[in-house]
Amino acid sequence: MLNWVRNLFNATFTLLKGMWVTLKVMLATYRRTTLADVFVYPELKVPVKARYRGFHRFDLTTCIGCEKCAAACPVDCIYIDKQKLGGGSKGFRIEGFAIDYSKCMFCALCCEPCPVDCIFMGANYDLSCYSRDGCVVDYAKLPLQVAWGRATLSPSVVAASKVLDQPAWVKGDPNPFASTAS
Repeated sequence: MLNWVRNLFNATFTLLKGMWVTLKVMLATYRRTTLADVFVYPELKVPVKARYRGFHRFDLTTCIGCEKCAAACPVDCIYIDKQKLGGGSKGFRIEGFAIDYSKCMFCALCCEPCPVDCIFMGANYDLSCYSRDGCVVDYAKLPLQVAWGRATLSPSVVAASKVLDQPAWVKGDPNPFASTAS
């Protein structure tokens, strides 16, 4: 009988001790400030760490079209459209470099094999949109400052790039290197 009373006391004491920890943590959550009190989100961005893997930054001027990033992507979300330069010159002209962010898992495996370091992970985390079409970002059709990696992506810039039918850097002449080769 004494053993049964001792077990009952130990069970009750352990239960009350656990409930005290739960009550203490619950009351502590009501005392701390919310993230919205510290950072007013649309006006002031939440700071991220240096190794944060946000939306990609892509430098269109240094890309050589080797497609190593697309081959390294485990979910096949990178689509590269390129055209061979004419006139016996080596190289490609990037017609389209699209990343489907509805499939991307932000693993950064596409950044490592790039021989010219034209693609890397940025610090931007806000690319909200109302349709799945907004999740596909074609870096060749973005404005030059964004395509060169000097400005960050925003939902309005991505939406404006959807109305373009050719890359933003093409200005009239579809092959600007053809006139310099002759």
